Amino acid sequence: MHEVPHVRLGQSADLVVVAPATADLLARAATGRADDLLTATLLTARCPVLYAPAMHTEMWEHPATQANVATLRSRGAVVLDPAVGRLTGADSGPGRLPEPAEIFAAARALLDRASRGLDRGALPLDLAGRHVVVSAGGTREPLDPVRFLGNRSTGRQGYALARAAIARGAEVTVVAANVALPDPAGAKVVHVGTAAQLRDAVREAAATADAVVMVAAVADFRPATTSATKIKKTDAEPAPIALVRNPDILSEIAHDRPRPGQVVVGFAAETDDVLANGRKKLAAKGADLLVVNEVGEGRAFGTADNAATLLGADGSVSDVPMGSKDRLADAIWDAVAARLPR
Repeated sequence: MHEVPHVRLGQSADLVVVAPATADLLARAATGRADDLLTATLLTARCPVLYAPAMHTEMWEHPATQANVATLRSRGAVVLDPAVGRLTGADSGPGRLPEPAEIFAAARALLDRASRGLDRGALPLDLAGRHVVVSAGGTREPLDPVRFLGNRSTGRQGYALARAAIARGAEVTVVAANVALPDPAGAKVVHVGTAAQLRDAVREAAATADAVVMVAAVADFRPATTSATKIKKTDAEPAPIALVRNPDILSEIAHDRPRPGQVVVGFAAETDDVLANGRKKLAAKGADLLVVNEVGEGRAFGTADNAATLLGADGSVSDVPMGSKDRLADAIWDAVAARLPR
């Protein structure tokens, strides 16, 4: 007896990705239509399903489409928010198909969860109705118009956290310092350069946030003076560079929380005595959680994988073994969600 194609497709799939997902397709999927091979396959699929919407802004924002998206998400499907940008003709706004890299990253995260037997890959919507702020990247403190003091952070872990939060239903604001990655689909992204700019943007966004996760590598110091012109090389030895402290943004947010019950998470990049230094930093900063990871050549910065230990102000310790940065992001949001007031 011949196999029924749409039944076999759904039964054998490890993941279904619908890209682009039009307004019409979302409506038919939400109401259980089965009038073509795709929608029939969606009804038989028992694996994670990922939708990447693409349509005009008015269609995306229509209450009917938003209701269909909410229905699909309530059933465990992951529906990415569309990207913001140029549409057809002169139109521009939310509705653009997310970048392929963003769709691929979301698909990898779902397959990773499925491989570990977690809800057959479906992400919990435990952040629905929450606003979270994630800082990402590395700040740069200018010496002159050409040179700066910076660090090796690329923003990959912060963007992984943003994508994971969006998939779990959160409204996400990303404060991105010198990140050369596509903006996470569905997030509001504020691009900054220096520690002072990041501080202003984070404090403004944190005023309405349920959780703030400070992933960005913020420079501890900045040059006391910045030259308006390029510093020229001469035969003389260069003058020493005087440094002044930058504000401690994590400590400020943790000790001056604008909202009761706000969860604050910090990151500690350490090269030696990793856990001992992490515990000291957690106590000094006043955060609820500190994600401690060992950094160095080929570790953490600029890599696809990461490992960390989550230290809680309540004394909890949780090790996250080496794996994708999406997996670490998932573990961090699990810990944050458990601490949010009900």
